[in-house]
Parts: sequence; C-alpha cells; structure tokens
Amino acid sequence: MRILRWVILSLALICTGCGMSAGYIDFRASVPESEAVGGEPLRIAFSPVMSPQTTRASYQKMADYIGIQLGRPAVILQRRGAEEVNHLVAEGGADVAFLSTGAYTSYRADLGEEPIELLVLVETGDTLFYRTEVLVAADSDIASFEELRGHSFAFVDPRSFSGKIAVTEKLAALGETPETYFSRVFYTHHHDRSIWAVANHIADGASVDSQIYDFLAVKNPQLIARVRVLADIAEAPTGPVVVRSALPAEEKARLREIFYQMAEDPEMQQVLRDVVIDRFVPPDDELYAPLIEANRLKGREGGRAS
Repeated sequence: MRILRWVILSLALICTGCGMSAGYIDFRASVPESEAVGGEPLRIAFSPVMSPQTTRASYQKMADYIGIQLGRPAVILQRRGAEEVNHLVAEGGADVAFLSTGAYTSYRADLGEEPIELLVLVETGDTLFYRTEVLVAADSDIASFEELRGHSFAFVDPRSFSGKIAVTEKLAALGETPETYFSRVFYTHHHDRSIWAVANHIADGASVDSQIYDFLAVKNPQLIARVRVLADIAEAPTGPVVVRSALPAEEKARLREIFYQMAEDPEMQQVLRDVVIDRFVPPDDELYAPLIEANRLKGREGGRAS
C-alpha cells in the first residue's frame, strides 16, 4: 500500500510535465519580446509557492497591473524552483523577482552574481514574519519531532526556509542530517503539495510556511482537517520582492510606488490574497541580516545554503 501511495504521489507531482495537456505549464515560457509593444518589457520572475495552476493567473494579473501603471509591457518569467529563479536573476535575465526567504538570503550570501536590492517586503496578517510548521497526518500516532526519526519526510524546495532549511538546521544542532534522520526525503516543490502528501500518507511528515497553512485552512479546510501541526519552529521574515540594482533610480522609485498602491486597488485586493499577500511595505534589509550571515558561514565551511 505504501508503494502504491508513492507511485500516486509521483504521478501527481510530475503530471504537469507529461505532455501539452490543458493543465500543462511551460516554466520557461514568457511573452516573446517580439509580441510586446510599447517598449522593452519589464521582466518579472517568480517561482510559485503553491501549485502553479492556482497562482500563475494572480502573478499575471500583477504583471499586467504593473505594466499599465508603468506605461510599458511587463512579462512574467515563471520558474519551477527557487534555484532556477536565482540563476535567472544572477544572469541578468529578470528585472524584478519574487524570492523566497531562503532564496534571497542564499543569493545575498553568494559572491559574483548580478547585484540586487530589496524593492518591497510582503506583509500578511499584519506581520512580516512567518514560522515553520512541521506537520503529520491527523490520524498519525507520531507525538513529537523526535518521533519522526526513521520516518519519511517531504520537503518543498532546497532553497525554501520553511520547506527545508529550518528543519535542516534543527537536525544539524542534533548532529544529524535529513538523510541520516529520516528514512526517505523528497521534494514536492509547493507547500500545498507537501500538505497533500502528508494528508494522503505519502509522507509521514513535512514542513511548510505557517502563512500558507493558515491560508489553506480557509481555502481548503477539508485538506487541513487531515493534518495537524506537530511542531512550530524557526521564525523568519517573509520572502521579498527584489530588483536589479542596475535599474535607473527613478524606475525603482516608481516601481515601489506601484507596489505600495496595489493593495489600495479594489480589483487587486483579491489577486494579492490569492497568493497570500495583504500588501507590500518598505524594505528593511536588517531583517534578513542574521540569515545572510548564517549562509555566508556555511559557505566558508564548504557548503552552500540549501
């Protein structure tokens, strides 16, 4: 039965890449520049934290809104994971990017990449912070994090703070790694899919962003009812929106104004809520300083942030 569940999960997680079906998403596709009118397009990169079928439309609407406000085209560049977005930004292939906390802090810790700076921060539920929530199935007999030893675990992304890094650091403090502590680990690439994996007993445990968990508790209470929070660990600032440092200062200032005003537009409020954002607020790089320094220390010790 466990093998059958694993086969089902594997098919569910990769089905969007099994052909050009109605649900297929080309993660490298964007609007060709030859089709863009009104000047050079502003390139906005993102990697969805939830299943792309439910979030791509919202990011597209944000890009459309930004383009209208700027008076120039704005195109989205969707990538499968945080690592791919980081590489795109590092190669100068994006002007603006929605980064996860882990992706931003690891990017800033690495040297020799395209200079970036914070554009705006994401506020949800009147806070700039979230926590890592470790989940098990509602009917699981696992009663503590320690009892997850020897069980399977679903991570979201190698660069995700709540979906990987926080748990890895907790295990490091115990002298363990995910590979030595858990019987099997795998990546789902989206927080909602990690929750789904636990709810369907494909994984014995998973770690997710508390804000996304709370969002799904309202949007999909049937799914959340099938899991429970085992542990609440490691608070971190939300993933920021960044901009290429080389962009003209006046353009960066205008972009900040547009992001700040977005939540005031009635037509954009639901768009933002659908990707777990209430509003955008001024940047504060000090919030990320401890995580950036921790990543730099890892690099000096011979390992990259992951």
